[in-house]
Amino acid sequence: MSTATVVAMDLQAAAQLGDRRSASPEQIEQYRTAGHTLICGVLEPHEIDVYRRPIAAAVERARTVAPPIDERSTYDRAFLQLYNLWQTDPVVEQFVMAPRLSSIAASLLGVDRVRIYHDQALFKEPGGGFTPWHQDALYWPLDGLRCITMWMPLIDIVPEMGAMTFAEGSHLDRCLSTETISDESEFDFRQLVERNGYTLSTPRSMHAGDATFHSGWTAHRAGANSTATMRSVMTIIWFADGERVVAPVNAAQERDLAMWLPGCRPTEAAASPINPVLPVESATDEHR
Repeated sequence: MSTATVVAMDLQAAAQLGDRRSASPEQIEQYRTAGHTLICGVLEPHEIDVYRRPIAAAVERARTVAPPIDERSTYDRAFLQLYNLWQTDPVVEQFVMAPRLSSIAASLLGVDRVRIYHDQALFKEPGGGFTPWHQDALYWPLDGLRCITMWMPLIDIVPEMGAMTFAEGSHLDRCLSTETISDESEFDFRQLVERNGYTLSTPRSMHAGDATFHSGWTAHRAGANSTATMRSVMTIIWFADGERVVAPVNAAQERDLAMWLPGCRPTEAAASPINPVLPVESATDEHR
């Protein structure tokens, strides 16, 4: 049997990602009140197996040679960060555009349709540093409460590999700090978390194919990777269809506007050619 035939069979086996699903009422409530929720088994083991290697290969093609970890900044020690891999590989594109994933995101946001903002592979190397406290929406020229990020490990992970911690309910207070990911944001948010009395979620083990979903304004961090295994994680960011671009208030948002919403201007619809509407209709809607 040829390699091409095997790949085709694998993709056919993974075609169930074309189904549409909804988060449970309990998960939707947790997302709304805590700003995040964990959904186990979003992808089955045989499904995640199809995508693990193509995503890792896309990361290897896109990454550049970096200095040794101990010579990098806190930000660069935290992870290898590669964007919009869906544009570089058809198998990765099938994963990123999967109706199963986007329909879960839409149900958590309480909307009918979402658009892709961009994907990110976040691979934390063995010995990689912690990811400082931050809020994603500080980078985005969009309404952060109408944006959602999925964080899915491609392998089984344990807390020692750099699992996520969330500040429960922090999204309801919107922008807490103007510090982007850095030692300064880690210090600033530690004080804010204590001052505001947020409960912290406990980092936990996750199976490959499990996923956390968090709001754009939910403060979060991840620990260092003290193991000898690469922590391979794929993330996807969506926003509610119909959102309009917010005028950038910092340099990071200006860069994001140019990169991820090309051609869009403040007050206009956030709908560039690289922000297609998802989920698409599918033949199987039994999970909806």
